[in-house]
Amino acid sequence: MTTVSKPGRWLLRRPSPDAAARLFCFPYSGCGASMYNGWPRRTGGVELCAVQLPARENRMREPHHGSYESLAEQAAEALAPYLDRPFGVFGHCGGALAAFATALHLQRTGRPAPTAVFVSSQVAPHQGPYGRFLGLGRDELREELARLTVSMGGRVQPSALDLALDVLEQDVAGNRNYRLDAPVVLEAAVHAIGWSGDVEIRPDQMDGWREYAAPGRYHPVVLAGEHHAFLKAPAELMARFTEGLAL
Repeated sequence: MTTVSKPGRWLLRRPSPDAAARLFCFPYSGCGASMYNGWPRRTGGVELCAVQLPARENRMREPHHGSYESLAEQAAEALAPYLDRPFGVFGHCGGALAAFATALHLQRTGRPAPTAVFVSSQVAPHQGPYGRFLGLGRDELREELARLTVSMGGRVQPSALDLALDVLEQDVAGNRNYRLDAPVVLEAAVHAIGWSGDVEIRPDQMDGWREYAAPGRYHPVVLAGEHHAFLKAPAELMARFTEGLAL
């Protein structure tokens, strides 16, 4: 039996009861929910809820979730009390796979399904695994993590970096092992978000997501910026969330 933490541990703060809709935002590989500290709490009527995964930040003593399938099962159980109104899921790069896997698990188990799935800078699951990080060694991943820390406005502290590196390696392993044999059509609308200056995942590499959407439910967009531009909560991205959740 899967051990599930208390729901409150999965979110930085308890969702507001007056939100018209919620967007559950999964973190980038190697990071925790605090990566969304630069985002507003809401965009329009949509409350932005940062998801905290095991083995990082305030959950660093918990075991890593391992596979995306295991993560999806745990997240679906923990977030269940907050799926009582329209909601969506968002993830960037490796986080996009975590968000997608959770949406798929919700759909397959008959739980409330998201209205919209927002995937940023990631190839479709049947076309992966793909990405430069998947072939990097520990020292190279450490350098990448240091650069990401700086881009998020943090300071590189060797001891903290080593702890985060352990998580990143496990996240990358989960990404490396995740692949669907064929596309699965979601009940949710699928929003594929590419970035014009992204050299990790080019926007044209994301069109495989089209096969996960029902007719008329696929919405691709290319926003201005490089791979980490989403961290600054650009207005165009916030508008996509509001429009995608029909508010």
